[in-house]
Amino acid sequence: MHAEVEAVFREERGRLLAALARRFGDLDLAEEVTSDAIETALTRWPVDGVPPNPGAWLMTTARRKAVDRLRRDQVYAAKLAILQVDADRPAPAPVGGELPDERLQLFFTCAHPALAAEDRGALTLRCLAGLTTPEVARAFLVPTATMAKRIVRAKKKIKDARIPFRVPGPDELPERLPGVLQVIYSVFTEGYAASSGPFLQRLDLAEEAIRLARILRRLLPAEREVAGLLALMLLIHARRDARTGPDGQVVLLDDQDRTLWDREMIAEGSELVVASLTGGPAGPYGVQAAIAALHDEATDVASTDWPQIVALYDVLIAMDPSPVVALNRAAAIAMRDGPEKGLALLDELSDEPRLREYHPYPTARADLLHRLGRLPEATAAYEEALALAGTEPERAHLRRRLAAITEETP
Repeated sequence: MHAEVEAVFREERGRLLAALARRFGDLDLAEEVTSDAIETALTRWPVDGVPPNPGAWLMTTARRKAVDRLRRDQVYAAKLAILQVDADRPAPAPVGGELPDERLQLFFTCAHPALAAEDRGALTLRCLAGLTTPEVARAFLVPTATMAKRIVRAKKKIKDARIPFRVPGPDELPERLPGVLQVIYSVFTEGYAASSGPFLQRLDLAEEAIRLARILRRLLPAEREVAGLLALMLLIHARRDARTGPDGQVVLLDDQDRTLWDREMIAEGSELVVASLTGGPAGPYGVQAAIAALHDEATDVASTDWPQIVALYDVLIAMDPSPVVALNRAAAIAMRDGPEKGLALLDELSDEPRLREYHPYPTARADLLHRLGRLPEATAAYEEALALAGTEPERAHLRRRLAAITEETP
């Protein structure tokens, strides 16, 4: 019973919260009565059993609690007068046995461009993923009090700016959807490659981002970039068990045991790549997913289709001429054409401000310098990367690289 109830709550919470926020126009109230309804279910369901339509049961209970709370609170008296007719009206008949799914509206509210960038991911995890404030704080490696202030600030902004709980119209969707996708991908990248802390990966965050992308995919099945983002995350996450060794040390792609890769996840991701690239010009997530698929389909590094990967990076950099994309393209060219060609491209990026604090950049230079036998320069680059690396596994990896150079030095 406990596992069944927990699964229901996990699935229904975000849906319930979104519907209540839409109905009452108040995210705080929606959160409070959602929690109240779940607490009531925890008391009633173990005795009465899980109802046939748990989502509808939770919605009815939460709506009643919201109306009761509004009646008791004089501040909300005027709002209650407006909402009373709607609140007393029977809920819409469930379609296919489920509540109308309004989570899509909450996705766009949490990722609204009026909110500060650092607040969007936090609010998405809090509202759509259902993480507690302390859990969201741990995800972003900030104190709970700091995260609580961020979430309060974001909710206040939504209320004060009267940001609507709605899906943008067809004319707005192309402009707004990338922001939603970026919030989800930011959560994933923090899970896949933690920015700081004792662990290389935060699998809980990566898996939560994938869950959110699956929801978005169900809600927007015709949006190819949604398919591309989900494909990209699945194809990367499929390698999770091979990315670290028994003691948590970093295992680079060249050295990973590919029998540990999740082949079912790779197959699902590869199918989604086809969907993301079919029916019109490719988007950035679809192209990145195609690159990830080529890595996952190769039996080893030597058999990887580097010419095709470089060609895809050429397409990607035309869409997104960012220094990070240029860095990845240079690394791929080094694999196709040799370390000298790759190093020349990396050196052209030396003045990019966004790469000055980005430890993969000096790491990539160090690796190519090492391959070219330029050991003093490689040592300096590894030391620069070590000073910038955020997690202990990454620092330990760079220390091992430095030790290897020391052994090679005459």
